[in-house]
Amino acid sequence: MEIIRQRAYARAGLVGNPSDGYHGKTLSFIVRNYYAEVVLYPWEDVEIVLTHHDEYRFASVKELAADVRLHGYYGGLRLIKATIKKFVDYCEGRHELHDRNFAIRYSTNIPRQVGLAGSSAIIVATLRALEAYYEIKLPLAIKPSLALSVETEELGITGGLQDRAIQCYEGLLFMDFNLEHMTATKQATGFACGRYEPLDPALLPTVYIAFKADASEPTEVFHNNLRARYDQGEPAVVQAMVHFADLAQQARDALIAGKPELLDPLINENFDTRRRICRLPEEQIKMVEEARLAGASAKFAGSGGAIVGVYHGKVMLERLRSRMEAMGCQVIIPEIAEPQDNS
Repeated sequence: MEIIRQRAYARAGLVGNPSDGYHGKTLSFIVRNYYAEVVLYPWEDVEIVLTHHDEYRFASVKELAADVRLHGYYGGLRLIKATIKKFVDYCEGRHELHDRNFAIRYSTNIPRQVGLAGSSAIIVATLRALEAYYEIKLPLAIKPSLALSVETEELGITGGLQDRAIQCYEGLLFMDFNLEHMTATKQATGFACGRYEPLDPALLPTVYIAFKADASEPTEVFHNNLRARYDQGEPAVVQAMVHFADLAQQARDALIAGKPELLDPLINENFDTRRRICRLPEEQIKMVEEARLAGASAKFAGSGGAIVGVYHGKVMLERLRSRMEAMGCQVIIPEIAEPQDNS
């Protein structure tokens, strides 16, 4: 039996987010420590297999309530179902699909709803599995836009291209979502695409990620509020998006110039700007403040719950870990580059 396994990894937005949904610029890297994996194999029907990540049976009503508070109402099944539907829509008129059915299931070890892009990882992994099963290669430049459309068009979830782009390209990626370019690609391909510039992860200074899973909030809560304010033309929000983009450009230029030491103030300013325009959870603000007291730079890695920044040396890292662990947070050193095959 042909068994297909495909993965997509967590990501961290280093500088520029959340301007990706507002024609801004971002710099992000993949976090290979955590991933979503999709397994697909021939089957008599098309079946999306229920896994332990989508709980429908609980020991008590209190357990059910705790699960909803932590994870929300929606698991990965709707993401897979919507991805398959969008894949079929895309292939219509472009690719002939064979008629062999399949079963598909997913697993993930990405901490849920802490801003490490767990939902989009399931979608990207599903697209990769479908590509392999139907022996179709989706154009890389449009794949992030197709993945985003799964959530925005099928499920009504607001988001930007950053997560999907870095998960499709992997490594370290600078992204420019210039409106004129995106409009032109939309007219040419049917998909609005950003300009994607892969960078060498070796350009990065020493970076860390810290997160606390029980401080999470579904990303659509954050994005939907900000979107409404931006669409209403609130000056502070509109100006902040321009500023986020400029910070990302400065970060990209600093890395290219071999000056990674310039990233610390850019990372801190990114968070400080976000704090000025958003009402953020006090516990998540404290994560950033504690990291800075340890000497590291810090900002949200995504919509909240996880932070990312730069540390300098082992002593600072231990200081950072001590402060974070006292808050119940976990600190990891992200694996960004693909492991070398030394066989």
